[in-house]
Amino acid sequence: MADESWLDILKSSKKTALIHDGKRKIHFLFTDGKEMTEEYDLKTDELIVRKWRHKSTLGAQGQWEVEVGEPLSGPVPSSDLEVIKENCSNPVFLRKDTKTSFQWRVRNLPFPKDVFSVFVEPSDRCVIIKTLNKKYYKKFSITDLDRSQLPLDNSALSFTHANNTLIVSYKKPKEILTLEQELLKELKQLKGTGGGDVDCKTQ
Repeated sequence: MADESWLDILKSSKKTALIHDGKRKIHFLFTDGKEMTEEYDLKTDELIVRKWRHKSTLGAQGQWEVEVGEPLSGPVPSSDLEVIKENCSNPVFLRKDTKTSFQWRVRNLPFPKDVFSVFVEPSDRCVIIKTLNKKYYKKFSITDLDRSQLPLDNSALSFTHANNTLIVSYKKPKEILTLEQELLKELKQLKGTGGGDVDCKTQ
């Protein structure tokens, strides 16, 4: 499987489509048992959500982990109500892509733009965000580039800051744009159910 390209792996996976609420929802089941779901805006074809689920060593279903989109926020069990909760003013890190860029947002960072430093660390294959006042530090990988075994390019990186939110963008290389176009073409050929009565799940 290591020699297979990411596109080949996606194409060989078992896919189920669901058209609902203005979104195209796709469920992927891979040969190794991993699951991935993606949601695309029907009008713009932009990726809104990508989540992963892995089975445990004992075969139990794991929790969904969000790669792209808003973090999952489930209901708080009553037994946890008295437990100390994370401060809602803490920085919130999430990924929201555009058609041409990978994009990450860090909310609740009330510092001026010149405090931030954002750069690629090639040896670790990651991007690092840090502040001169040492109030925030984040190291993260670009999973799409890792899956396609593409190098990181510092010149593709840019960032802006507005409304207490840092927005980091990484211009998608042509290989990724081509892959996404090919995949989208295939996903659009899937016969999707149009109602909300079918669980987007593959057996």
